[in-house]
Amino acid sequence: MAATKREREYARKRQEKWEQRQAQARARRQRTFAIVAIVAVLALVGGGLVVANLGSTADPAASSAPQAAGDCPAVQPGARSGGDLPDPSAAEDRTWAATLDLCTGAGESQVTVELDGAAAPQAVASFVSLAQQGYFDDTACHRLTTQGIFVLQCGDPTATGTGDPGYSYGPIENAPKDDVYPAGTLAMARQGGNGESMGSQFFIVYQDSTIPSDTAGGYTVLGTVTSGLDAVQAVADAGVEGGAGDGSPASPVIIEGVETQ
Repeated sequence: MAATKREREYARKRQEKWEQRQAQARARRQRTFAIVAIVAVLALVGGGLVVANLGSTADPAASSAPQAAGDCPAVQPGARSGGDLPDPSAAEDRTWAATLDLCTGAGESQVTVELDGAAAPQAVASFVSLAQQGYFDDTACHRLTTQGIFVLQCGDPTATGTGDPGYSYGPIENAPKDDVYPAGTLAMARQGGNGESMGSQFFIVYQDSTIPSDTAGGYTVLGTVTSGLDAVQAVADAGVEGGAGDGSPASPVIIEGVETQ
């Protein structure tokens, strides 16, 4: 496909996604207004909510930003704001569905996940809020590990492993007691030894992995992949740039958008 034609098609898709997000945002605002009204009434009789503290974020292993390949769009890495940390109650104590639209060296694909708002309310509230703002749109997954643990790490618009949405949160939620993260696990990345450092970065486990807890504990599991894990496995099969076991994927991975419901 010619570059100009590809760019026009990509622009059309982005416009459609933007319009969908605007419609979803209007519906959310209407629902939020109703919730706020209820909370205000409860506050009059002594109710209240507690908002988590803010801080820093990021997991180890920074690397240079991957370049787009094939028909994937080129991305411009850079810091982004995710607004304010949403209250855990925004997860609504329910299961959410999320669809990640990916473009890889092998073409376009989708990964669908179930987010557990009951088991990890703060992580799910944050992830859903960022997705609905378009925070993850046109970002590169910056890290792939193929030795010891088997994960693809995404969610950093700077593509360095150090980016965050302008806030961080904790404590760790829903971490496995045996340190085993089955294939298909969606979990939050964080700084070593810091259970209050989660932000926007997450990782998808594509093969069963034992990830040892550190002084802060394990890693927040916020969901499970329900379809599309084969696309992540294909990226893993292509390996890491330079043949290492940890670094930028040799097959670039671009998140074109994330839809939630």
